[in-house]
Parts: sequence; structure tokens; C-alpha cells
Amino acid sequence: MDDSRSASGADPLVWGSGPKVVEMFLEPTCPFSARAFGKIDDLIALVGADRITVKIRFVSQPWHMFSGVIVRAILAASTSKEGKEDARTVMAAIYANRDDFEFEDHRAGPNLDSTPTDILERIKTLSGVDVAEAFQISALQADVKWHTKYVRQNGVHVSPSFQVDGLIANQMSSGDTVEEWAKAIGLR
Repeated sequence: MDDSRSASGADPLVWGSGPKVVEMFLEPTCPFSARAFGKIDDLIALVGADRITVKIRFVSQPWHMFSGVIVRAILAASTSKEGKEDARTVMAAIYANRDDFEFEDHRAGPNLDSTPTDILERIKTLSGVDVAEAFQISALQADVKWHTKYVRQNGVHVSPSFQVDGLIANQMSSGDTVEEWAKAIGLR
């Protein structure tokens, strides 16, 4: 997937325009991915948007029971006129309201009775972005598959994971400060 809209109309989740490329492999209901996601703007501000490009890649993990539905919903949001910014708004709402999208102990709780339609309605209510119609775009399946294939090709199994200029950066963690990230990626 390059840095242009895909056949489905999905806008790549890419921020910054610099030569140093950092890919964040995130799961959309993982609390550790939420922590990493929340630092993207600070990292870009620290090192400069002209020095770094941050790309979000999705690691859909089956123990997060609605992960696949939510990944597709985020990609659906990116097909809007506002593109990646709507996708970012949806991600922020999901991370901020994780209990509305996750099972207790990955197996129980009120979400056991939820349907994908319920999940899409929650996304709309919490983010203000209606993804239901775009969720039906059949070409989105290719985007979902691309993320899955890309994650596997790069040997990523956990979220969040980080890749810098095509190499997995095991030294980076969601618990690091943005200053530590900047140093790890060679921009400090």
C-alpha cells in the first residue's frame, strides 16, 4: 500500500513527510497500542514533520474479539472526505472508550451480546464519525488483507510493535517517552 488512496478510497494512515519512516503496528483496542497512538503528535512535534513519517499498520489480534470489525471500521472512516483525520478521530474514540469495544478478560461481559452493527453505532456515537455506509465498501477487504499480510511479512506478532526504516525496532516500547523514541530512531 503506497501513500495514496487505495481502490476502496481508504486514505493511508500516514503523518509527517520526512525521510525517517517509523511504522507503528497497533491493535485498535489494546491499551498499550493506545499509549503509543497517543504519542504520535508529540513525536512528530519533537523531531519535526519534515524529518519523520509515521505510518499506522494494524495488528488484528483474535483475543480482542471485535478487532477485525474495528480495523475495518477505522479503514472505512479513512474513506471519507476528511480521510485519515476521520480515521484518527475514530481510533482516539475507541482507545478512550476501550470498555465499550472489549470483552472482560477477553471472554465475558456485556459486549458478549453486541453485534458488529452495535459496534458501528458505538463508533458513531463516541467519535461523531458515521462509518456504517463506508463499512460496506467491498474493496475495503483488500485493505484489511493488506494490513494482515504486511504484519505477517514483517514478523510482527504483538502490539504495539515498531519498525524503523524497514527494520523491527525491538528496543522501542509504548512505555518509552517520545524523547526515548527519538533517540532510538536516530533523530536525537
